Amino acid sequence: MLTALTAGYLWAVGWMTLRARPYGADIANGLDRLLQWFAQHSSTAWITFDRVEFASNVVMFVPLGVLAVLWFGVRGWWTAPVVGLLVSGAIESAQALLLSSRVPDVRDIVANTAGATLGMLFMRCWRSCCCREDPDRGPSETHRIAIG
Repeated sequence: MLTALTAGYLWAVGWMTLRARPYGADIANGLDRLLQWFAQHSSTAWITFDRVEFASNVVMFVPLGVLAVLWFGVRGWWTAPVVGLLVSGAIESAQALLLSSRVPDVRDIVANTAGATLGMLFMRCWRSCCCREDPDRGPSETHRIAIG
């Protein structure tokens, strides 16, 4: 099951990042209208395309951090940022070498690595909050989860 989830996730990321255009004209027009509306209001004028793109890159890689912890366990937490960095670097390299319509950007690597790190932190917090050992019985299979 984990293999299928990982393959599906990686396919979706590849589909989003390794196409000539990340989205069609209809989405671009809707995004432009939304950003123009934000720009017209002082309370939301700070919401720019660059910030939306950065946040989208962070969010897109949160599942990679979760998957890294599921694959390598909580003790292998450090693999999540490394995997995020490597996958993001591979994507940006492929864009530079294969897609003249895409612009590779170091900020994408930073955002993607941050997303993978947030996914890992979520899993570590979830593990510490939800999977406590019974002090009377010690570690028990009923209290352990697949990530630890």
